[in-house]
Amino acid sequence: MRIAFVTDELPRPGAAGHLAFNFALITWLQSQGHDVEIVFTGSRLAWPMERYGLAPVAGPHVRGRRGRVFAASPRAALAALARAGGRQLPAGLRASLSNRRHQADAVLGAYISLADAAWCAGHMAGGGFGAILVDTMFRAHVLDDARLARSNSVIIAHDVFHRRHAALRSAGFSLRPRELTAADEARQLGFARHIAAIQPEEARILRELCPAQNVFTAGMPATPCPPWPEHTRQPGRLIFIGSASLPNLDGLRWFFAEIWPGLIRRGYTLDLVGDCGGALRNLPPSVTCHGRVPEIAPLLHNAALAIAPLRVGSGLKIKLLDYARHGLTTVATPASLTGFAADDEAPFIAADDAAGFTQAIIDGLATPPPAAWAINYVIRHYGIAASFTGLAEALGP
Repeated sequence: MRIAFVTDELPRPGAAGHLAFNFALITWLQSQGHDVEIVFTGSRLAWPMERYGLAPVAGPHVRGRRGRVFAASPRAALAALARAGGRQLPAGLRASLSNRRHQADAVLGAYISLADAAWCAGHMAGGGFGAILVDTMFRAHVLDDARLARSNSVIIAHDVFHRRHAALRSAGFSLRPRELTAADEARQLGFARHIAAIQPEEARILRELCPAQNVFTAGMPATPCPPWPEHTRQPGRLIFIGSASLPNLDGLRWFFAEIWPGLIRRGYTLDLVGDCGGALRNLPPSVTCHGRVPEIAPLLHNAALAIAPLRVGSGLKIKLLDYARHGLTTVATPASLTGFAADDEAPFIAADDAAGFTQAIIDGLATPPPAAWAINYVIRHYGIAASFTGLAEALGP
């Protein structure tokens, strides 16, 4: 069938967990024979013109043609140029400027504008779409249109946002939107027929929140990518992958203050991959900041152990699946492990305080678990067919 995927960011792997999930989802839909079009709200392009070949793109502020996406107005083009210029700034300064602009420590999401919602609804009403998938509650208002009343619609939840909002506020952070209650989230989710939760515990919460909707789990699929049999991991080498999101930075600051000083003298090293390293100033010794890399497998195959020191969070920490599918075991806080499949042979070592985290790393590096331990966990629980069974049923034959 013809399917619309409503989002405000172009799905792609390697940039952020939710974008990697959206990319995997669209790729799977296409593999099932569906024709997917990305209905792009807002104007969050990286450049005024981008090459993008995953799926056709249309939106009120963009145009797509022959594998390219263009800003459709001078204003959208200038906004893209401003974002491109901002990416040239140090990550820490970029994050500081963003916080000033939004007057908040973090932005959980931006609601779709009424004008964009109306444009998208009109486009989809006349586009012959058999189903509409909406990327999070923040774009759900597009479904509140009489022209789409009979549409088969699914909201990809990614997170229970009111719980994340409450957790971050209780930790003292300022947020956008300023207020987000369970009732607010239920109202937005109520526009759809179906809700796809990223993990089983959140599916249970969303069923209680939205009893009139069909709620199912659609987890992140993970394709095994083990190291070559003759490959040798580098002893004492740790790795962390993450964006410059508030939970990542908070967790790393705690790790560097409370845990890293006790590990440096043992000769351990840490690779930081993604924007997280650049957003932190004055990194301690033996830490290497790689930024964004075109291919993550070599770094993950060289590491002996991964870490996940997040102290707040919700959803599913997709980085841990990335670690596992490359054969890595992770030392993780309980907040990092929420939502993962229970298994006595899961490739995670839980540690809920600094002393426990330190000792778990020392023990894990002394005798690194074999890659097969993590790979087999991924095969058992995160195959693509199992991940999207509920979505296949919601879309119908």
